[in-house]
Amino acid sequence: MAHVGVPRGTARKRRSVALLATGVLTIPVLAGCTSDSEGPTSVAVPQDIAPASRDRVTEGSTLTWAIDEVPATLNTFQADADSATTRITGALLPSLFPLDARGEPKLNPDYLESAKVIEREPKQVVLYKLNQQAVWSDGREIGAPDFVAQWRALSGKDSAFWTARNAGYERIEKIERGKDDLQVRVTFSKPYADWRSLFSPLYPKEVTGSPGTFNDSARATLKNTAGPFRLRSVNKDKGTVVLDRNPRWWGDEAKLESLVFRAVEPEDRTDALTEGTVDVADIGSATANSIALAARYRGGNGQPPAHGPGADITPAAALRSWALAHGSDEEAAETAQAAREKNREAVAVYAAEQKALKGFAVRKSLEPAYTQLALNGESGPLSDDRVRRAIARTLDRQELADTVLKPLGLPAKPPGSHLALAGQPGYKDGSGALGDRDTKEAKALLADAGWTVGGAVRKTEDTKAGSEAEKKADEKKKAEEKKKAEEKGADKAEKAEKDDKASREEGTYIVGDEKPGDRPAGDAEVTVQDKQPGGAPGAYAPAGTAAPAPAGVKDRLGKGGKPLTLRFVLPSGPGSQPLRIVGEKIVEMLDSIGISTQITKVDDDSYFKDHIASGDYDMALYSWPATAYPATDGRPIFAKPEPATDGSLLVEQNYTRVGSDHIDQLFDRAVSELDTDASRELLKQADARIWAAAGSIPLYQRPQLVAVDKKLANIGAFGFAAPRYEDIGFTGREAAGSPANRKK
Repeated sequence: MAHVGVPRGTARKRRSVALLATGVLTIPVLAGCTSDSEGPTSVAVPQDIAPASRDRVTEGSTLTWAIDEVPATLNTFQADADSATTRITGALLPSLFPLDARGEPKLNPDYLESAKVIEREPKQVVLYKLNQQAVWSDGREIGAPDFVAQWRALSGKDSAFWTARNAGYERIEKIERGKDDLQVRVTFSKPYADWRSLFSPLYPKEVTGSPGTFNDSARATLKNTAGPFRLRSVNKDKGTVVLDRNPRWWGDEAKLESLVFRAVEPEDRTDALTEGTVDVADIGSATANSIALAARYRGGNGQPPAHGPGADITPAAALRSWALAHGSDEEAAETAQAAREKNREAVAVYAAEQKALKGFAVRKSLEPAYTQLALNGESGPLSDDRVRRAIARTLDRQELADTVLKPLGLPAKPPGSHLALAGQPGYKDGSGALGDRDTKEAKALLADAGWTVGGAVRKTEDTKAGSEAEKKADEKKKAEEKKKAEEKGADKAEKAEKDDKASREEGTYIVGDEKPGDRPAGDAEVTVQDKQPGGAPGAYAPAGTAAPAPAGVKDRLGKGGKPLTLRFVLPSGPGSQPLRIVGEKIVEMLDSIGISTQITKVDDDSYFKDHIASGDYDMALYSWPATAYPATDGRPIFAKPEPATDGSLLVEQNYTRVGSDHIDQLFDRAVSELDTDASRELLKQADARIWAAAGSIPLYQRPQLVAVDKKLANIGAFGFAAPRYEDIGFTGREAAGSPANRKK
């Protein structure tokens, strides 16, 4: 999902992007192709990239790699840069400290002979010694002028540079040439522990030297590069970005002759793989299962399958399984089977698809990102930390992780840290600061906060007084909402009206209040109220409103005659169904202790921007990527919100609106601590307090599924590590094949 940036000029800007956590779930056919093993939780899940030595990789050929869309910019420091920007520039520009498989930055000898802190007092000084062979594609050596230009562009001192992030660069006091241009001395005004994060990627001074070139010229092209590849073309009409070998590259020559990035929507990737228009694609569970089915498929053109192990899938059975894997229900699957029996031509088409998919493998690992349950603490019941902690201690995080990861044979241990993932050097399980799952303790916390069983039932003698008070409160609320809507303008009002209409059409409802037929297809949110007989027949409020529920309301938690109801915002698109499955399980867990949940489903495109970032939710699911620099990158995510002059909150990227001065102070100390162990210890203390605040509850590390041509080596599910583009290529005599060649 595109990053929702904070306003330009904010000192700290996160390098990574927030992710819409669509999750990856699968059916047993895929799990049957994998082992169900769990390694030590302190060890990172290995890469799955079919590693091969360079002498086994054939020279030449073209590889086509699917991306979501042609990036709007090739400048990674701009607000609309995305994952495609990062992937493409990774093959074109210097990265001084790429991450290894453990998520730790390692010096890149292609660009650096050395880089280290040479002075700590009176000020921190880092000396970079550049590789003498390192040159830009125009022949100019990479040197101090490139460092100086990038620092000035990203320092935040000149607002003419449209930059989305400047973390670390604002701490630089000066950059000087050393003995020659191949030595760069960087002096910091304040100590900076994450100095290795700087100057990656490094742009040539021709891009960063002026606001005009920085803002505009690097959006659609990069004329000067310094990687194993160079940019040949960007064609937005065709949806392609084409790279060629860089003839001036001084490192190991790229095995591929060219690398093509092709825009393919996630829902179209099965077709793209089948048609042979891509070699590599990040995929979801449906495509992964189609590939798994193809591996077991033995029939063809309507003929019986071959005998022997693994030959148990007939064309008809496979077609039915395919329908199920693609989201069809049983009736649709039976229809597909009937169609096969009546139409051999349809089966032949399916058989051709299976034959094409046989050429691909699903490579899997854990993505360096975790999915969290976010609890918005700005207002309402969740502004009370006791309520947030109660919710967190009600969740069975292990069950949620198992739901997502177990079917894939991946380790299903819930993350124990907000600031590192298992396998990273700074990882430590800090969840003990919150406590294990304990519904009894959760109920005690809620009772202490005033939310008790039966509290939603209003006393008879209080009804009249309560009605008058409610009337006045409603009038006041309506007046405030009207004023707020007027201030936000007509666009916001129109959006609210559209969202309300969409919510009613898509099924905004209070769990337990829906009548038969109200629940959207495929959803299974169930509460105590759903299960109890005796509800008032025919007396239902409109969808999205809390209808009276004589049966069951006594079992609900409430305070002062009002039930504890939380608004759970989830994306509604077909690609987000796995995320909704996780949401359903959370609803059931909360329902078990008497917390009601109002499900609101919104369009995927507006989910993050219009709801998460704006704070229009009580509970939500989304992901944050892991980082090698948590002191820098974690600060804006967990910073205590500050009031702005207009009365709003400046939240940076802390979309839960939960924070504390103590947490901020620990981050500030960690980022200025040059002793690595001491810095990590401060971050562990910060993480413990983030757990205790219970605004963000990590649930599981996201799975990573990548479809890859079986002949390709050194590419797939990279995990933490950055790709070595020069080592990627085909093996065997058919290496000259490419999607285009396979279609001929």
